Amino acid sequence: MLLKNKKVAIIGAGPVGLTMAKLLQQKGIKATVYERDRDPQARIWGGTLDLHKDSGQKAMKKAGLLETYYKMAIPMGITVADEKGKILFTKEITPENQFDNPEINRNNLRKMLLDSLEDHTVIWDRKCTGLEVRDGRWRLLFDHGIKASADVVIISNGGMSGIRNYVTDAVVEDTGTMIIQGDIPQPEIQCPEFYQWCNGNRLMTACQGNLIVVNPDNNGVLAYGVIFKTPDDARTNLQGTDRIRELLLNRFTHWNQRYKQLFESTLSFLSLPTRKLPLNFPWKNDRVLPITLIGDAAHLMPPFAGQGVNTGLMDALILSDSLTEGPHHSIEAAISHYEQQMFIYATEAQRSSSKNEMEMRHPDFSFQQLIQ
Repeated sequence: MLLKNKKVAIIGAGPVGLTMAKLLQQKGIKATVYERDRDPQARIWGGTLDLHKDSGQKAMKKAGLLETYYKMAIPMGITVADEKGKILFTKEITPENQFDNPEINRNNLRKMLLDSLEDHTVIWDRKCTGLEVRDGRWRLLFDHGIKASADVVIISNGGMSGIRNYVTDAVVEDTGTMIIQGDIPQPEIQCPEFYQWCNGNRLMTACQGNLIVVNPDNNGVLAYGVIFKTPDDARTNLQGTDRIRELLLNRFTHWNQRYKQLFESTLSFLSLPTRKLPLNFPWKNDRVLPITLIGDAAHLMPPFAGQGVNTGLMDALILSDSLTEGPHHSIEAAISHYEQQMFIYATEAQRSSSKNEMEMRHPDFSFQQLIQ
């Protein structure tokens, strides 16, 4: 076996990094995950994730976690409404489609994966700041002068990875779309009319290039995203809860009162630009020791096709298979085999996500054209 008596370091304890560790441990491989979060209770911002049957769920099945995912995730229907509050379309959950892509809270997904790993697999409060080659192995450098060593490094620490340059010099690009995220705890009390209107479904609305996507049950929190073309002054003026709320109320002033209740009931917002990492930039072929990228660190993409985490989980599945089951003569060959495949399916996923992004920003866009 290629990894016999080898130590694998995985940088980042997101769903992709943890799944990678699980898949390797099933084969008896020693894998350690280094995560910058202080502890497993650190809250992960963002909406729920839905794992697709032909990608993310395949990785969960290989990891022996598919049934656990089904138990923890929530199948959700979809309601499409217009800006005046009229229901245009509803897709209900049925026995046939309930497991197509149920929604799971990010922290719950992390806990599910952590519970499946061997004790002490994840070392917390370890922000990796750099790598060195020392005595034929990787030396990992962390904050506060802490060091570790490994034979293989798998970088999975997100789209804004600070150590990706050991594999590629590609630079993350803004795509021109802004997402403002809001959370409302106890929505049945804080915004009861909107919460009841959702009726347990994800609710989606689009008008003149302004979009709202709502999940009424993200671990008991109503979570939503507001999407529109990035304003010219976004970087300087989109700071602070009051400023963001004012912008939204002004931008959606002609929308139904329910949407205004949504903004007024939100205690804090998170605004962020949409970014992608171009895959048409060559990866370095002079890597001295085995190292590669998976997940957003490899192929950050807009979140408008639900492909990001699913593509990353395919990375973990294919890379782990290549390292433990493939007929390769070296670790480097196994990594190369994974990367060749990844460039194909990740490029297609990026293309699909970018296409949806451009369509969503068009004044005539309707969510029905994506769902039906």
